[in-house]
Amino acid sequence: MSGGTVRAAPPRLPETKTQEADLPVQFLSQEWTAELQQRLNQDDGFRDAAATAKATIQNVINADDGPKRYWMRIEAGSVEMGPGDAENPDATIEQDYETAVALAKSELNPVTAFMTGKIRINGSMMLLMQLQGALSELAKVMQDIDVDY
Repeated sequence: MSGGTVRAAPPRLPETKTQEADLPVQFLSQEWTAELQQRLNQDDGFRDAAATAKATIQNVINADDGPKRYWMRIEAGSVEMGPGDAENPDATIEQDYETAVALAKSELNPVTAFMTGKIRINGSMMLLMQLQGALSELAKVMQDIDVDY
């Protein structure tokens, strides 16, 4: 054996990407809207249901710490989403935080929520009715996201 020193390999650090992927996203955060947008645009059911749709929807969630606002723009089978306010929305959907959580978890039917006054809609109700298929697919996709409510 030669007289050289053998050095041990440095310890391997855990891969942070894997750990980050396992962390839930905060409901209604910018990370949540980005994750939902990405998943919707990859989902065949949503893309098919939204293939002929064109709409901009403003969402207002009244939470204890103030309103949370995000928008979604659906056009030709894809969706864009972001925090804040949409310019010239076709419809605005307003609800309290508890209702939003129940809808996101599919614990509450949107029609029931509307009929019981838990959801308030301003703007084109007809357009939202035409988007029912795409919005149903949106609810399904939400179920696959690990969310911290």
